[in-house]
Amino acid sequence: MIIGTRGSALAIAQTETIERLLSEIGVSTTRKIIKTSGDTFTDRPLHEVAGVGAFVRELDDRMVDGEIDISVHSMKDLPTIRPEELATSAVLKRDSPYDVLLTTDGSRIDELPEGAVLGTSSMRRRAQILRYRPDLHVQDLRGNINTRIRKLEEGLYDGILLAEAGLQRMGWEMDVERLDPQFFCPSANQGTIAVVTPAGSEAEEATSNLDHQQTRIETEIERIVITDVEGGCTAPIGSFAQFINEDEISICCEVLALDGTEHVRIEEVIQAETYQEHARMIAKELVQMGGKELVQRAVCQLSAGTAEEVQGQYD
Repeated sequence: MIIGTRGSALAIAQTETIERLLSEIGVSTTRKIIKTSGDTFTDRPLHEVAGVGAFVRELDDRMVDGEIDISVHSMKDLPTIRPEELATSAVLKRDSPYDVLLTTDGSRIDELPEGAVLGTSSMRRRAQILRYRPDLHVQDLRGNINTRIRKLEEGLYDGILLAEAGLQRMGWEMDVERLDPQFFCPSANQGTIAVVTPAGSEAEEATSNLDHQQTRIETEIERIVITDVEGGCTAPIGSFAQFINEDEISICCEVLALDGTEHVRIEEVIQAETYQEHARMIAKELVQMGGKELVQRAVCQLSAGTAEEVQGQYD
């Protein structure tokens, strides 16, 4: 079976994980590298790359055309609305869902001097940092994980914000600070690898053996919330579900203004047996609290100017 993947070091590391797991159950694979528009347009913020799912769309097209049998993605990159002819055949057991701060001198978030410059391409992380430390400056940071760390080492930033799972998958041990999810609610599906195949195919049947049911439920809850609040991958919205035990799941979700000065947030514990119903109720409550208005305002601001211009209004 042919696995399609992006060519970044992190994407390759994720693909190697799937290749190894499939090999262990007797499925042989070959790899095909596909360059996506999200990889090509690295000179602009992610929200300016046309369409949703800049790292996913081309792989979907190649699969629909029959060029590849399997694709591997960071699940948080998958748009919430998917082509009917494709299936998310496996959701792997989640790695760390948390954000981390990597700085040039080992400083923690509370130790950074006023006016320190942090880099991120995430509107959510931008808003959360500005809420927590409005005295800091946040600038756009694009590129793969190697490029981002190189830019930090070159002194372009005092610190950068990353997903801890990316460092784990690369096998890197670095002096980072894991950011408290009480203040930095993770993005929906962060830390999760998803496998996509044609629906009803032999590839779907084979890769479904890799599925981790608890992680699938957690990520489904997170996606229900952001879908119902209309929060795309660039919106300043966090959504994080986690099993406490076999019967209970904790949920935290929040929507923020781009400058971090406003937010709505919900934290609840729900029953696993009725998780879909409760996820929709939580999304409805977020909307009633003004979450959809915050998302729509952020979208309007982003469409009216670059991330740097929006940031300039708040510095």
